[in-house]
Amino acid sequence: MAIVLGLLAAIFYGSADFCGGFATRRSPMFAVTVISQAVGLALILFALPFFPSKPTWWTLETGFIAGMCGGLGLLLLYHALSIGKMGVVSPITAVLAALTPVIVGAVRGEHLGNLKLVGIGVALLAVILISLSTEADGRFEFSTAGVKEALASGVVLGGFYTFLALGGQQSGLYPIVAARIGSIVLLLVIAVVMRRSIVVAAPAALGVIALAGALDMMANAFYVLAAYAGYLSIAAVLTSLYPASTVFLARIVLGERLGALQKTGVAFALAGVALIAS
Repeated sequence: MAIVLGLLAAIFYGSADFCGGFATRRSPMFAVTVISQAVGLALILFALPFFPSKPTWWTLETGFIAGMCGGLGLLLLYHALSIGKMGVVSPITAVLAALTPVIVGAVRGEHLGNLKLVGIGVALLAVILISLSTEADGRFEFSTAGVKEALASGVVLGGFYTFLALGGQQSGLYPIVAARIGSIVLLLVIAVVMRRSIVVAAPAALGVIALAGALDMMANAFYVLAAYAGYLSIAAVLTSLYPASTVFLARIVLGERLGALQKTGVAFALAGVALIAS
């Protein structure tokens, strides 16, 4: 059951990223991010009574901080997905999001196993391979649209996973509730300060945005259930393979084609994420 739930979480996370990035190509990224997060919050509040638990102030505080990291990370991710190739952006973000908690843990004195060390090396190689683009004259350039934003997004989303884990499994879904509130509050503040619109210009895009929020929240629920049903490491490894569904949807829906080196980089990224999360 843990394996099935972990794979479902990966599929839903990757699909949510695709929908969010696709919607941002047609609507303001602040509108896409805020609305999708609000939809997710509504769904998690509906599901909350089915997972009874007792939250603590520490749970709510760490969840709120995690949410601020998650909101900013999603903002950067959706922007990166809207201007770059999804098959390039998603694996880079996933690699760094998985790598950041590992580095934080190492700084705090946690021992890094051999598989994690190998995974870090593979992940760094993947970022280099994915970021190589071929110019019209055949030259290689270490610069692809959306890569810088993907790098920043990965680091910030790593903060989301780090702080969310501090709440403890006994807290049920409350850390996710606090996280959603934190992300929405931060996004609204940034939108007001930067005078950015959170209104969708095309009402038809609301469906895709709402779908992104629903898929993301369902992915969170599947991940939590997978962690409860079996080993946390198994749930983390399987969930971390979510870029595969983003790459697949980008290929089928948008017809994205990656170069040979970038395809190799995507494969390395998926392998690196699995090793880091092991």
